[in-house]
Amino acid sequence: MKPLTERELTCLQWVSIGKTSWETGRILGLAERTINFHIQNACRKLGVHSRQAAITTAMRTGLLSFDDDAPDTSAPLLPRVTIQHETRHNTN
Repeated sequence: MKPLTERELTCLQWVSIGKTSWETGRILGLAERTINFHIQNACRKLGVHSRQAAITTAMRTGLLSFDDDAPDTSAPLLPRVTIQHETRHNTN
């Protein structure tokens, strides 16, 4: 198995805690396409076909863990979006 780069591991780490490629890109200041590129490279190096399998394999081999090295998710990383719903009242 080829070693993963730091960027590939970072992308897998964010995805492993539920971030999408778009969210991970916003966090790291990269394009969504770049995140997908790094995840696909990690999949190829780990010999798997999906990001979930890559995360599982990376965790089983000790490349990825939920220890103190996990990314800090407590800081607000994405802008808050408020969606306003139109309210309709029945006049009958």
